[in-house]
Amino acid sequence: MFIYLSKKIAIPNNTHLKCVSWNKDQGFIACGGDDGLLRVLKLEIQTGDDSKIKGLAAPSNLSMNQTLEGHSGAVQVVTWNEQYEKLTTSDQNGLIIVWMLYKGAWYEEMINNRNKSVVRSMSWNSDGQKICIVYEDGAVIVGSVDGNRIWGKELKGNQLAHVAWSPDSKILLFGMANGEVQIYDNQGNFIMQMSISCLTNATGAISIAGIHWYAGTRGYVEPHCPCLAICFDNGRCQIMRYENDENPVCIDTLMNVVSIQWNHYGSVLAVAGSLRASNVEKEVNVVQFYTPFGEHLRTLKVNGKQLTGIAWEGGGLRIALAVDSYIYFANIRPDYKWGVCCSTVVYAYTKPERQEYCVVFWDTKNNEKFVKYVKSLMSITTSGDFCILSSKADHTQTQDQTELELGSHAMYVLILCNSIGTPLDSKYIDINPLFVTMTKTHVIAASKEAFYLWQYRVAKKLTALEINQVNKIKKEGRERVYHIDNILSGANDSGPDFSKAFTATRDPICCITATDKTLIVGRESGTIHRYSLPNVVLIQKYTLNNRAHYMSLNCNSSRLAIIDITGMLTLVDLEARATTDSGNQVSAGGPSKFERKDVWDMKWANDNPDLFAMMEKTRMYVFRNLDPEEPIQTSGYICNFEDLEIKSVLLDEIMKDPERPNKDNLINFEIRSLRDSRALIEKVGIEDASQFIEDNPHPRLWRFLAEAALQKLDLRTAEQAFVHCKDYQGIEFVKRLGNLQSEPMKQAEVAAYFSRFEEAERMYLDMDRRDLAVSLRIKLGDWFRVLQLLKTGSGNCDDTLLLQAYNAIGDYFADRQKVNAVQYYLQGQNQERLAECSYMLEDYDGLERLTTVLPENHKLLQETGEMFATVGMCEQAVNAYLKCNQPKAAVDTCVHLNQWNKAVELARSHNMKEIKSLLSKYASHLLEKNKTLEAVELYRKAHHFLDAAKLMFKIADDEAKKRTKPLRVKKLYVLAACLVETYHEQVKASQQSKSKAKKSEASFALAGLLEEDATSSDNRIVDNAWRGAEAYHFFLLAQKQLYEGYTENAVRTALHLREYEDIIPAVEIYSLLAICATANRAFGTCSQAFIKLESLEGLEPEQRQLYEDLALKIFTKHTPKDSRMMERERSSEGVEGKLPTCIVTGLPIQEYQFWMCSLCKHCALEQEISRYNCCPLCHSPVA
Repeated sequence: MFIYLSKKIAIPNNTHLKCVSWNKDQGFIACGGDDGLLRVLKLEIQTGDDSKIKGLAAPSNLSMNQTLEGHSGAVQVVTWNEQYEKLTTSDQNGLIIVWMLYKGAWYEEMINNRNKSVVRSMSWNSDGQKICIVYEDGAVIVGSVDGNRIWGKELKGNQLAHVAWSPDSKILLFGMANGEVQIYDNQGNFIMQMSISCLTNATGAISIAGIHWYAGTRGYVEPHCPCLAICFDNGRCQIMRYENDENPVCIDTLMNVVSIQWNHYGSVLAVAGSLRASNVEKEVNVVQFYTPFGEHLRTLKVNGKQLTGIAWEGGGLRIALAVDSYIYFANIRPDYKWGVCCSTVVYAYTKPERQEYCVVFWDTKNNEKFVKYVKSLMSITTSGDFCILSSKADHTQTQDQTELELGSHAMYVLILCNSIGTPLDSKYIDINPLFVTMTKTHVIAASKEAFYLWQYRVAKKLTALEINQVNKIKKEGRERVYHIDNILSGANDSGPDFSKAFTATRDPICCITATDKTLIVGRESGTIHRYSLPNVVLIQKYTLNNRAHYMSLNCNSSRLAIIDITGMLTLVDLEARATTDSGNQVSAGGPSKFERKDVWDMKWANDNPDLFAMMEKTRMYVFRNLDPEEPIQTSGYICNFEDLEIKSVLLDEIMKDPERPNKDNLINFEIRSLRDSRALIEKVGIEDASQFIEDNPHPRLWRFLAEAALQKLDLRTAEQAFVHCKDYQGIEFVKRLGNLQSEPMKQAEVAAYFSRFEEAERMYLDMDRRDLAVSLRIKLGDWFRVLQLLKTGSGNCDDTLLLQAYNAIGDYFADRQKVNAVQYYLQGQNQERLAECSYMLEDYDGLERLTTVLPENHKLLQETGEMFATVGMCEQAVNAYLKCNQPKAAVDTCVHLNQWNKAVELARSHNMKEIKSLLSKYASHLLEKNKTLEAVELYRKAHHFLDAAKLMFKIADDEAKKRTKPLRVKKLYVLAACLVETYHEQVKASQQSKSKAKKSEASFALAGLLEEDATSSDNRIVDNAWRGAEAYHFFLLAQKQLYEGYTENAVRTALHLREYEDIIPAVEIYSLLAICATANRAFGTCSQAFIKLESLEGLEPEQRQLYEDLALKIFTKHTPKDSRMMERERSSEGVEGKLPTCIVTGLPIQEYQFWMCSLCKHCALEQEISRYNCCPLCHSPVA
């Protein structure tokens, strides 16, 4: 940062000031002094017509200067409540007044006086709801914003001097007159005494000069950043992270401190007081500026006898100092973290809700913003199209394996980004990158003792493989570390060895800069090292009087600009050069006589080694050969100096609202030679301007002259100027103009050259050269206008051009609104793009219509077929493939989409032999994966019903063996039987077609194949297809009848089940029969069932014994006899076996008329089936 005094306001009657406070939000400044002096001032920036002058450069006037009357004694404490726009003041008599703003003036709102003691300090909490007032006698009062007392307390035996609230308002710190700091909660209960570690070895009486706890309203510079500053009058200061921090940052400012205050970001602590110089009797008033980590930034010296108070402005760009009877204002130029790559401004700021820095990549050309969050960001460095973000390494994230090879976790990381913030590469390093500079090929980072070189690469046209190879080969040479005290000869270039980078040095590095061929390193003693790049060799050392703060090399590395810590700009000639007046040589390394004070920014021109711009206070100067031009009022930071134009950015304005950067805060300044050339051309003429430019040559001026000559059709001058600025296209254009005869035609061409296309088109049309207007619009790609011109033409327009225009407009919409593209492609007869658009829009009907319109064997048919296939539209895909004579592709699509019946059909109609093998191969593949049901479905779709049935029976048998639910097994058997019935239908149909005079050879072959299929091994399946289904149907029916109480019917159905011992295990059948018979008291049948159970083969002895015991229990009670009816039925079984069984009741059908199912051919009594909608066995609808 840089600071300089900018304004001074005198207080009338030489009244001495005691205190000053600046309202951060509204900008009011309150100052209190002797004899009850209390004034409220407001500095407002006057923005005139010239909007370029903004911020600190704009003139500021006092818009308010009000004296507040009410105090009689010296006003000692003033404090603002920003949230409620209130001012609280107190004087030496203990009188407290709260002032409020009403209609632009301040009035008394409340008054309070204890009449016992004097107020030593007052503090509002961060939300402005409470005020804590401490008196010298130990009294503490906490009140609310509306004047009510919340609580009060007497701290006996303590003299109070200071008070501060914690950011969350939960803690109060009380500073005692003896230098102690005590911690209380917000209800006044004592917690603990703060340990003060900065006073170690301090002697004599001490008092607290100030306590300030930054509330974090604008975020913190890094996570867990120190924010509580406590400073003593002897110059000792400690900065803590929280109230009981055991490791505070300790500073010895070596001054008598009066007051301290944080800036609005908590990034700079100002410590005000006086410094006793060893050789001078009187003390010098100074303000020292420190970071939260105790690093000294700047010192500001202020004239006067006694400095009594300081206050920061809300934006942190100014500071007010109360000295004697004056208020001094100093302007601050902060060290923003920022840079410029291409047309992108990169800047970082903190947010209160996030721990990370918010880094904004603002593309000023397109006004687009890309945001990236970086933890513990240290600096932003830019060069060309790239930028380096240096930060502390986040150990929660894993580091790259190659980085870990270097040893332990590295402490810092350098991230290479492009202009939209995309990380391209990163390097973990162990040295602290306090200073970072960047060239087109290298990144150089320096700590205080060593510097690190990284030769970065950005892959533009290399493949990933080539990049890896390059990385392996060049790994060692790409990163190097050098200690500043080593004499470098270039021979020791090896991989990075960070171990040697930590050796302490007596003369630390303080700044660095580099160009493509030179590296300059500045040291605190004033010594400057010059190294060559890329092989780092120490060429020379230079000695300066002061410590450098900023250095910059000009475009040809012949001159070095140095701004020292006092803001003095000097130049050092690195190469011998002749002076302009005499032919004498200036020796290299000699500091030039050029000096400028209060300089805080400078930039060399990219294209002229003698041209640079610098910022001196709020003025920008441009120097050519060390001669300044008249200054420009601005407070912008210089982005770029090229083509006689300086681009500057008002970072102060951007940082006021960093989330919404405004293009108004970018300013372009033209230097005098460019302004003069423009004025000469406009007012005097081309010849005089040409002479002036010859005397002050620059490519930009020649280009400017060439353009002006073109406007006036002075082709000879234009050509000469284009030759001077080496613009080959310009020379060609002038030659082409010279070949044109017509003057209006030349003017039209010039208008087009200067991008005045509307004007050029109008000229062409006036000359009746519509064709030239059309070709101009075609060059520009403005096809809408081309179409308009073609349609409005009087004659017939060129059809090919018209189609081209329609297609180009279609292409335009295809990238944006595909719906609109379709109509233009239709008009442009572009079927390929039409198909593509229909596919993208999912307009498959349109795609199908297009397929029907296309002629046979059109190349697009295959593509449309593929499009249909990708969305599963098999039929349309097949039609497209067949139309372009690709049956193989059609079959493949059917197979891919699992439409096997269609595939088989196509294969037969096109005599393809491989479909059968493909089918069996796929089926075996499914069976291998145990996907039997999928194989069944595959065979069914391919009309191989018997194969499907075989698999289905296998599934049913397996399920039956597993003793699964009988209903599930019945369903599987029904499904298998239905497949057999479908097979029968197929055979029948093929036989019929064969008998009809052998109509087609293919169907005859098919019938033969099917007959062959039904070989002897399949007879059981074909003939007894329904047997399994019947067995499980009656098994379920018997149990249903038993549970519903129809025990007699249940016994009869169970008796019928005996025919199915090959399907249902005999133990199941006879157990069921025994239960049903017992329930029906048919003990004869039950006895026979038990006899059968006991005689079953493979029965365990224990099981047989159980059956015998159960039989004994039953038949000792009941005689093994049936009712006569049951006996009769059992005796007539032989006859009954021939009668059909009713599938509803399980009884034999003895009537002549009965119902038969059309599918399974099973029977039922008519009166029984009338209650059903579906067949109870196969579930086909009842006709």
